[in-house]
Amino acid sequence: MSISFATPAPRPSLLVRRRIATYFTGGVEQVPALVGALAQQGRTVHELSVDIRDGVRESSMVCAVLLPGEEIGLLLSRLRELPGVVSAELA
Repeated sequence: MSISFATPAPRPSLLVRRRIATYFTGGVEQVPALVGALAQQGRTVHELSVDIRDGVRESSMVCAVLLPGEEIGLLLSRLRELPGVVSAELA
Protein backbone atom coordinates (compact mmCIF):
# COMPACT_ATOMS: atom_id res chain seq x y z
CA MET A 1 0.00 0.00 0.00
CA SER A 2 1.36 3.41 -0.93
CA ILE A 3 0.28 6.70 0.46
CA SER A 4 0.60 9.88 -1.55
CA PHE A 5 0.08 13.37 -0.37
CA ALA A 6 -1.30 15.96 -2.74
CA THR A 7 0.55 19.22 -2.89
CA PRO A 8 -1.90 22.09 -2.49
CA ALA A 9 -2.22 24.30 -5.52
CA PRO A 10 -0.65 27.73 -5.08
CA ARG A 11 -3.20 30.33 -4.12
CA PRO A 12 -3.56 33.25 -6.46
CA SER A 13 -2.26 36.49 -5.02
CA LEU A 14 -4.81 38.92 -3.74
CA LEU A 15 -5.17 41.88 -6.09
CA VAL A 16 -4.82 45.26 -4.43
CA ARG A 17 -5.76 48.64 -5.85
CA ARG A 18 -2.76 50.97 -5.66
CA ARG A 19 -2.56 54.66 -6.56
CA ILE A 20 0.69 55.54 -8.27
CA ALA A 21 2.11 59.02 -8.86
CA THR A 22 4.75 59.45 -11.55
CA TYR A 23 6.66 62.67 -12.23
CA PHE A 24 8.37 62.99 -15.60
CA THR A 25 9.96 65.34 -18.12
CA GLY A 26 9.38 65.38 -21.86
CA GLY A 27 5.73 66.38 -21.94
CA VAL A 28 2.89 64.56 -23.62
CA GLU A 29 5.23 62.40 -25.72
CA GLN A 30 6.12 60.40 -22.56
CA VAL A 31 2.53 59.45 -21.65
CA PRO A 32 2.13 56.39 -23.98
CA ALA A 33 5.30 54.76 -22.60
CA LEU A 34 4.18 55.39 -19.01
CA VAL A 35 0.69 53.95 -19.56
CA GLY A 36 2.20 51.02 -21.46
CA ALA A 37 4.49 50.19 -18.54
CA LEU A 38 1.56 50.37 -16.12
CA ALA A 39 -0.68 48.18 -18.27
CA GLN A 40 1.87 45.37 -18.83
CA GLN A 41 0.78 41.83 -18.01
CA GLY A 42 -2.89 42.67 -18.47
CA ARG A 43 -3.16 45.22 -15.68
CA THR A 44 -6.00 47.68 -16.01
CA VAL A 45 -5.25 51.35 -15.40
CA HIS A 46 -8.03 53.33 -13.67
CA GLU A 47 -8.58 56.99 -12.82
CA LEU A 48 -5.76 58.26 -15.02
CA SER A 49 -4.97 61.93 -14.52
CA VAL A 50 -2.13 63.71 -16.34
CA ASP A 51 -1.01 67.26 -15.55
CA ILE A 52 1.20 68.87 -18.22
CA ARG A 53 1.70 72.65 -18.08
CA ASP A 54 3.53 75.10 -20.30
CA GLY A 55 6.63 76.51 -18.70
CA VAL A 56 6.87 73.81 -16.03
CA ARG A 57 9.76 71.37 -16.34
CA GLU A 58 8.09 68.34 -14.72
CA SER A 59 4.69 66.87 -15.48
CA SER A 60 2.75 64.42 -13.34
CA MET A 61 0.52 61.43 -13.84
CA VAL A 62 -1.59 59.79 -11.14
CA CYS A 63 -3.61 56.62 -11.62
CA ALA A 64 -4.85 53.50 -9.88
CA VAL A 65 -3.70 50.01 -10.86
CA LEU A 66 -5.03 46.64 -9.69
CA LEU A 67 -2.16 44.20 -9.05
CA PRO A 68 -0.83 41.69 -6.51
CA GLY A 69 0.69 43.49 -3.53
CA GLU A 70 4.08 41.82 -3.97
CA GLU A 71 4.43 43.31 -7.48
CA ILE A 72 4.22 46.99 -6.51
CA GLY A 73 7.95 47.38 -5.87
CA LEU A 74 8.84 45.84 -9.23
CA LEU A 75 6.34 48.07 -11.06
CA LEU A 76 7.69 51.22 -9.40
CA SER A 77 11.25 50.17 -10.31
CA ARG A 78 10.25 49.64 -13.95
CA LEU A 79 8.64 53.07 -14.09
CA ARG A 80 11.73 54.73 -12.60
CA GLU A 81 13.89 53.16 -15.33
CA LEU A 82 11.92 54.79 -18.15
CA PRO A 83 13.55 57.75 -19.91
CA GLY A 84 12.31 61.04 -18.55
CA VAL A 85 10.90 59.64 -15.30
CA VAL A 86 12.05 61.68 -12.32
CA SER A 87 10.07 59.83 -9.65
CA ALA A 88 7.48 57.04 -9.25
CA GLU A 89 5.86 56.38 -5.89
CA LEU A 90 2.68 55.31 -4.14
CA ALA A 91 0.24 58.20 -3.99
